[in-house]
Amino acid sequence: MTDTRTVAVIQARTGSSRLPGKVLRPLGGRPVLGWMVRAARAASGVEDVVVATSTAPGDDAVAELGEELGVQVVRGSEDDVLSRFVLALEETGADAVVRLTADCPLADPSLISAVVGLWKADPSLDYTATTLVRTLPRGLDVELASREALLTADAEAESFHRTHVTSYLYDSKRYFRTMGLVVQPAANDLRVTLDTVEDGEMLDAVVAELGDRAPAWHEVVDLLRSRPDITRINAGVRQKKLADG
Repeated sequence: MTDTRTVAVIQARTGSSRLPGKVLRPLGGRPVLGWMVRAARAASGVEDVVVATSTAPGDDAVAELGEELGVQVVRGSEDDVLSRFVLALEETGADAVVRLTADCPLADPSLISAVVGLWKADPSLDYTATTLVRTLPRGLDVELASREALLTADAEAESFHRTHVTSYLYDSKRYFRTMGLVVQPAANDLRVTLDTVEDGEMLDAVVAELGDRAPAWHEVVDLLRSRPDITRINAGVRQKKLADG
């Protein structure tokens, strides 16, 4: 295992089309972004945590919260999210960045650690993730891109690939070396991300049961399998497709 520097970058902004301000929403006594920062800090192999938000005035509150939480904040384009990650890469001197989105408050530090561990064991990989073959609930996603791969994407990617940051690495004709993490039994029918009011109500119900802590992914799955009344709260929410922006 070589000596490499890995930085977790949490993308966060207030301008959500379906649930504005969601990253600042209280959940179990702390803002959703606070949940993400806590999980990223608890992961092994992550040397630093950065919040990447936009320069839009509406995101001043995100930047202020990031500073209150004691993490570095970078600000860039609202729509070109990939450029924000490159900014974080340059400012931290990272060899790889872990992409986390601030609307996934139940992020599991052990999953972050596992994805980072895959890459640190073989830094010739361009991209490691839990999403190449999706078997975990949506909202527990962890992705890592090497410095070289991210800079290649920045130089070549266009359109929605710039909004989705990493999609060029797994959804383009260019060849990248990738490795994925899967779990069994699969639980990709479950949804624990925050994108709508219903998602928020479901997360409130989960946190009421599990408490104000970063839960293990299997605890979340076990709870939702045993409580269909909770999964029904946001069962009708449709996930936006990549090209939807």
